[in-house]
Amino acid sequence: MRIFKTNIKAYRAKFDMTQDDLAKTVGVRRETIGNLENGRYNPSLKLAMDIAKVFGCTVEDIFEVVNNG
Repeated sequence: MRIFKTNIKAYRAKFDMTQDDLAKTVGVRRETIGNLENGRYNPSLKLAMDIAKVFGCTVEDIFEVVNNG
């Protein structure tokens, strides 16, 4: 199973953004951002790209694929 380890929370802190701020910017619910940060949800490619664009970085900077088992 592949899971994504995220750096969203660190980037949000760097940019002084709340989960709600980021959610509104990329067009999802705040709960979605929380689920991404907690590893309960893997993003679609579009969402991953949208989040990376907000922070001016690459998808790889935000999401790291981790093989779990």
